Amino acid sequence: MRIVCISDTHERHERIALPHGDMLICAGDVTANGSAIALQRFGRWMQQQPHAHKILIAGNHDWCFERNGQSLLPPDIHYLQDSAIVIAGLRVWGSPWQPRFYDWAFNLDRGPRLAAKWALIPADTDILVTHGPPMGMLDLTPRGDRAGCEALAARLEHLRVRLHVFGHIHHSYGVVERGGRISVNASICDEGYRAANAPVVVELK
Repeated sequence: MRIVCISDTHERHERIALPHGDMLICAGDVTANGSAIALQRFGRWMQQQPHAHKILIAGNHDWCFERNGQSLLPPDIHYLQDSAIVIAGLRVWGSPWQPRFYDWAFNLDRGPRLAAKWALIPADTDILVTHGPPMGMLDLTPRGDRAGCEALAARLEHLRVRLHVFGHIHHSYGVVERGGRISVNASICDEGYRAANAPVVVELK
């Protein structure tokens, strides 16, 4: 399975040169400020891509999803919100939540409320898609602060996730492979909201 990972496109999706692959995963922030029209444009673009399977979650900019925005998407895009889909034997779980970050969408306070969301992730999840990173993994801000979620990091210790795709912290775009897990911060936009980073391709057997 050749998986193409993107995140944090912020309405710059048409500037992305997508590699070929079997599955296209987007980890949220496809809009700049939650516009339903922007979501529809992204949905049409994603639908036009040749990848056989397309998975999308929301990010903190994507207010439209808190207002039932998934109804605006083409039916062949799989929108996940604390839910799963099985594709070619791989169980994919998606969730949009992150530690409170100003007054954006899908914010929860650090601690028990976020831990309760991560407790929903099934033990047999192969691919995890979240908007934000776990604490300590590709979560450094330009100031050097760790912005990831402690509760998500703790939950991952009890899972055998093979691929974890996220974004949110543009500054920490990159890939880390450790302990049998591939972690991908797939942020396309940099700190200046320029489409500066390339999609990340992962091969899962």
